[in-house]
Amino acid sequence: MLKFAVIGTGFWANYQIPAWFEVGGVELVALYNRTRSRAEGFAQQFNVANVYDDVDELLDQHAAELDFVDIITDVDTHSFFTAKAVARGLDVICQKPMSSGLEAARQMVEVGHRAGVRLFIHENFRWQAPIRKLKEIIDSGVIGRPFKARVSFCSAFPVFDNQPFLAELDQFILTDIGSHILDVCRFLFGEAESLYCQTSRVNPRIKGEDVANVLLRMQSGLTCYAEMSYASILEREAFPQTLALVEGENGSIQLTHDFQLRITTRTGTVTTEGRPTLYSWLDPAYAVVHASIVDCNRNLLAGLQGTGQTETTADDNFETIRLVYAAYDSATRNKVIYLNR
Repeated sequence: MLKFAVIGTGFWANYQIPAWFEVGGVELVALYNRTRSRAEGFAQQFNVANVYDDVDELLDQHAAELDFVDIITDVDTHSFFTAKAVARGLDVICQKPMSSGLEAARQMVEVGHRAGVRLFIHENFRWQAPIRKLKEIIDSGVIGRPFKARVSFCSAFPVFDNQPFLAELDQFILTDIGSHILDVCRFLFGEAESLYCQTSRVNPRIKGEDVANVLLRMQSGLTCYAEMSYASILEREAFPQTLALVEGENGSIQLTHDFQLRITTRTGTVTTEGRPTLYSWLDPAYAVVHASIVDCNRNLLAGLQGTGQTETTADDNFETIRLVYAAYDSATRNKVIYLNR
């Protein structure tokens, strides 16, 4: 049984904490939140005895018994809280995106290495049931060698209603959604060798960009178009699903609404599904996202226990962060960015 503390009891803690209990093998020892009353509400809900509004006090009191901390706070605080935990020799799971800049993310990785602790990033989109099913079909070889793909997260969902701080970010959709979608592209197709990006801001009430289109050339030779938007008023709202089309030399796979995957070859089209598990604590409207947290946590726990290989280590996720900030660089300079030069 691994013991852990949660740092940050905001919106996503509502789902990450019950997802840990769904996995099992862990004990939640303490909670921190800068607004103590918020943490106290979670403590009552999940029967946690220790609540703090001072992170140093929490760590000083409990570091000796903790195996890891789970940081579920805003991106600007990730480096700060990671450093606090690492200084006590604790393994860390940190919410995505890893940090608010490429250099800050690099420093987080290096701090973990120097301290000899493990740093993992809670990147869950690649764990969504339809994305895992898509990967399984690609790897089966049924469509042959993939040469072209589109990965799409386009919506008019009012994301700023339940996460108003997002409207204040100078850099928005590439850090918030791009860190998910570009990670999905890496998961499906491997590493990129170059990219070109264009961004725009459609919503006048936000500071950052709410549309981003990224064209990636993968090391395999595949061309992948990653599109993201929170300004897309479409005939059918896809949120919170990620849609995709993968074309191969022998056929194609289309991941459509309602978790449907349509596999087309010269012999015709067959349809399969990648439906999420409906846990009792999740919101059914967001089941594809909330259920993926369980599978993400299960993989993280295997890494913490040393019984399996964790996919989203900080070293691996740093490659996703490189893509995010290379995309900003490309959009700013209107140039193709070559990643290995």
